Amino acid sequence: MRTTRRGVLRSIGAAGLALPFLRTAAHAARVPGTITFGLSSYPPNTQPWANTGTASLTVKVQMYRGLLSYDAAGALRPELAESWQSDGGTGWTFKLRDAVFHNGKPVTSADVKWTLEQVAGPKSTAYLRTDMQEIERIETPDARTVRLVTKVPNAVLPEKLASPHMPIIAAGSTDNGGAPVGAGPYVMTASERGVSIDFKAFDKYYKPGLPKVKALRFVAYADENLRVAALQAGDVDIIEYVPWQAMDAIEADKRLAMQNVDGPFMALSFNGGQGPFKDKLVRQAVAFAIKRDEIVKAAFFGRGNPLEGIPIAPSSPFFDKARSQFWKYDPARAKALLAQAGHPNGFACTLLSTAQYGMHKSTAEVVQQNLAAIGVQVTLNLPDWATRVALGNRGQYEFVVQGTTADNNDPDGLASVLDGSLPPNNARSVNLPTPDIHALFAKGRAEFDQAKRKAIYAELETRALDECPLVGLAWRAQGYAMAKDLQGFHNLPSAMTFFSGLTLEDSYFA
Repeated sequence: MRTTRRGVLRSIGAAGLALPFLRTAAHAARVPGTITFGLSSYPPNTQPWANTGTASLTVKVQMYRGLLSYDAAGALRPELAESWQSDGGTGWTFKLRDAVFHNGKPVTSADVKWTLEQVAGPKSTAYLRTDMQEIERIETPDARTVRLVTKVPNAVLPEKLASPHMPIIAAGSTDNGGAPVGAGPYVMTASERGVSIDFKAFDKYYKPGLPKVKALRFVAYADENLRVAALQAGDVDIIEYVPWQAMDAIEADKRLAMQNVDGPFMALSFNGGQGPFKDKLVRQAVAFAIKRDEIVKAAFFGRGNPLEGIPIAPSSPFFDKARSQFWKYDPARAKALLAQAGHPNGFACTLLSTAQYGMHKSTAEVVQQNLAAIGVQVTLNLPDWATRVALGNRGQYEFVVQGTTADNNDPDGLASVLDGSLPPNNARSVNLPTPDIHALFAKGRAEFDQAKRKAIYAELETRALDECPLVGLAWRAQGYAMAKDLQGFHNLPSAMTFFSGLTLEDSYFA
């Protein structure tokens, strides 16, 4: 039986032993012309319009592309659409570029129309279904022109269409259980369930000279220590979700480079259908009971900041310092709120998280300890990540640790985590309608004037601090680490960081 480095790594990692021998020459196992990417988990699926976590997204954007996407600075850029413009309060026109799908057929306005209709359809489970249902009419005057007419003015529709969860798929490709056909830079060639996925460059990709390498290989390392060890040993060229405890060592390694951005955050979501969290006073009590600096230390080794309000980044023009510190630690206030809610002696409950990611587990443990101090006895449910996602999507929890970010850097991107009137998803509280917040998001979405939008979102933030559909815990630094000679990859800014897999098409070895 042949012994491989990966097999040794897995054996040693399972035994919990040290890895002193791993400081070997970088790129010892590099495959010529191939970027090998260490994923934090094997994708639960790669359904084009679903949101099943960053590992899935990183793989998915290699196969599929939408009308728009984001550049390295996080700004909107053309993708399948070469241009777009607002042609009135409710109209947006997109001109398609000359592109083909992986099946060789041209990308046309009919494909765009079909895709949007599938996403918005009555049986759709797409992440952006509600957003696409805001489109009243889809006009296709010719094969290269699409005009979308929305029910009300929609200033942020281009941001929605740039989401990696809104790719354009070849019309009819999913009929009768067929596999979706995309137009991305790479084509999947092989997969080993739970282990790896292989891609080759699409030779008819619509961007001349891209992708820059001929193949990608994604290897799943659910154990974060093994993921780092694989990078140090040269088994992989780049990894996502750099463990915070490993950042110092990676920064000190002259063979490696790391890119960190702030933007993702940890938070709590709730099941408001029954039990104590149905009462906003209980949710408020939880918000005031958490020592957020302990989460920053325990989960992120100090590489983050307390999040004491709604997750609007300090760099945003919509940021307000006073509102950002609303949920400062106040155990006396937390106990008073519990008593007011009819729980003077606390209660018992279960918190859903996962043991697969150390940050999720550590966050859950700090929450458990802090809530015990106000009489709330928390039992932790820590399944693997795929199970955690499934339970979250089904709303099978009392409350849950979230590790997520906004959909984009506009305040409207927070609807996915704050608007409880939208259909359930993995990133939002369930059975917790928020009609006032929903109305304010709609108002802000319809407003093109920036000053007026700022006032709308200030009111929305105040409502969310009172209703607590989401309780912020901590901002975290999100890192990708890579071999120093891997060039062209960019960790996108703030809320865009999870979309960074878009830049693998630009990546190459210097």
